[in-house]
Amino acid sequence: MEERLLHEAAEAIAGTVRETPVVPAGELSRRVGARVRLKAENLQVTGSFKARGATNSIRQLSEAELANGVVAASAGNHAQAVAFAARAAGSRALLVMPERASLAKVAAVRQYGGEVVFVDGGYDEAQSEAARLSGERGMRVVHAFDQPEVVAGQASVGLEIARQAPDTRLVVVPLGGGGLAGGIGLAVAAVLPEARVVGVQAAGCAPYIDSLAAHRPVGARSANTICDGIAVKRPGDYTLPIVERYLDEVVTVNDDEVAEAMVLLLERSKLVVEGAGAVAVAALMQGRVKPPAGGDVCAVLSGGNVDATLLAECIRLGETAARRRMVLSTVVPDRPGALSSLLAVVAGRGANVVDVEHLRDGIDLHVGETAIKLVLQTRGAEHSDEILAAAREEGFTVRVETDA
Repeated sequence: MEERLLHEAAEAIAGTVRETPVVPAGELSRRVGARVRLKAENLQVTGSFKARGATNSIRQLSEAELANGVVAASAGNHAQAVAFAARAAGSRALLVMPERASLAKVAAVRQYGGEVVFVDGGYDEAQSEAARLSGERGMRVVHAFDQPEVVAGQASVGLEIARQAPDTRLVVVPLGGGGLAGGIGLAVAAVLPEARVVGVQAAGCAPYIDSLAAHRPVGARSANTICDGIAVKRPGDYTLPIVERYLDEVVTVNDDEVAEAMVLLLERSKLVVEGAGAVAVAALMQGRVKPPAGGDVCAVLSGGNVDATLLAECIRLGETAARRRMVLSTVVPDRPGALSSLLAVVAGRGANVVDVEHLRDGIDLHVGETAIKLVLQTRGAEHSDEILAAAREEGFTVRVETDA
């Protein structure tokens, strides 16, 4: 794709979408050992980068096509973007979404004026239904990633990074279908050629690993991940060659690592980021991506559309992964006051008790004993080890559980 087309797309969507900020990430920089900046697409209209590609695609439709309306498949972010862009263009949008799509994302789609149709399965099943409805109703499909107009719109993220942070020498970007990563790869190659671009997939759905090795789209067997925004089982026919040419590397992160990144972003950068949007930060935190010898790192936060229930669960997972949440189990005499001495040890070491559970059934206990399960919030790994050692010094046979 010509550089001219990328700049034309950026100009076409200016004023409808935001130029999102690039913000410093002090704690992440300290951990990585390089200056890291965050491209905050979670602050974009509709809450994700998807507004860029959808707006560019719909702006190019004819009056007749706008009158017929558009149809799109999405787990949530693209659906919101298409509904938003269609309303801005005076068209209507039909969005095909998985039945298990986030309730918050479904509600947002409807608030933007979109009509929602649910299907069993995930994104791929939704895409098949969108194609069927397009033929049946004469509506134009706005693909989530596998269209030149969409990729050109997403490329505006890369153009902004080059302008806002010209010292960037490494861009780390979430990789799902490949529209965002491919678009950024195109833009960086054109205007920031000294920089490397690394894509990050969720380990629970990472078809690009096999597809790049085979030089053809290879489908993933599942899409079991909290990163629903990039849980695309099959790379696009259009985007795969772009990713293969313009990305330097593709790595994966698991859900626990993503949750830990979400907590870091929330606590230290004051940014609410969904799972898919946090994978670039997770890859940097876990050392999957090595910082450049010189220059800055830019991690793209692709979206922030996460419902409160999932966010709370991710905070729990993230605290557990960082060893700031610990579950202890022990057996104490089943008499008044037996638990208080254990709680005194915990309190004396400055931990917060989140939950206490007595277990008397289904386990092998003496008639005069009860099992205790404590869920604790700590300051981290060293603090957790200190609490564990103190409890054992007081004579408690304590075991650390993995389920927090």
